[in-house]
Amino acid sequence: MAYFCYIVECADGSYYTGWSTDPERRMKVHNAGRGAKYTRQHAPVKLVYIEAVENLSAALKRERAIKSLDRRHKKKLVEEYLSSFTKQEKKEK
Repeated sequence: MAYFCYIVECADGSYYTGWSTDPERRMKVHNAGRGAKYTRQHAPVKLVYIEAVENLSAALKRERAIKSLDRRHKKKLVEEYLSSFTKQEKKEK
């Protein structure tokens, strides 16, 4: 089974960090108002960062590590992640 740690950006610009075995389904749950209390209060959300990890223990540790970051460091993590797609798209052209 695959595990993922993710960050979503909420409607108010805040970040929420979580983990899931099915990120696509989890985003639907968050946006349907059935996810975490925080995302229910700050919906809708959009996925801005995702990282595959090897097992549940690693997912929980990574989630805790990301949650311990201040907003500036979370934003940097998200920006670096998103910019990696832009760099990849340029290489493919």
